[in-house]
Amino acid sequence: MDTRSILVELKTELNRITKAIAALESLNGTATATSTSTAKAAPTQTKKRGLTPAGRRRLSAMMKARWATRRKAASKPETKQAGVRRTLSPAARKKIADAQRKRWAAVKKAKTA
Repeated sequence: MDTRSILVELKTELNRITKAIAALESLNGTATATSTSTAKAAPTQTKKRGLTPAGRRRLSAMMKARWATRRKAASKPETKQAGVRRTLSPAARKKIADAQRKRWAAVKKAKTA
C-alpha cells in the first residue's frame, strides 16, 4: 500500500469522525464554527482514472491499423520456387553410392568378426 492511498484513507476517516462530532454537538445545540468548517475542508476520495471517449477512439484506430498490417503481412504468399526440383549429377550419385557401399561393407565386416 503506498502512502498516497494511506493518506486518502486517513483523511476520509478524519472527515467521518468530524461529521460524527458535529452531529453529536448539534444534538446538544453546542455546534461550533470550527467543526463545520473542517467538515467541509476535508477532501473527497480521488477519482479513478479511465479512458476518455476520444482516447478510446484513438486507441481503437491504432489497434485496427495494427491488426490490418498483420493480416496483410500474413496474406502475402512467400516466394518459393515451387515445382523446381534439383537433381544430382551422375558423378555425385556415383560418389554417394560408393560411400554408402563402403559403409555397409564396414558394418557387415564388424558383424562377422
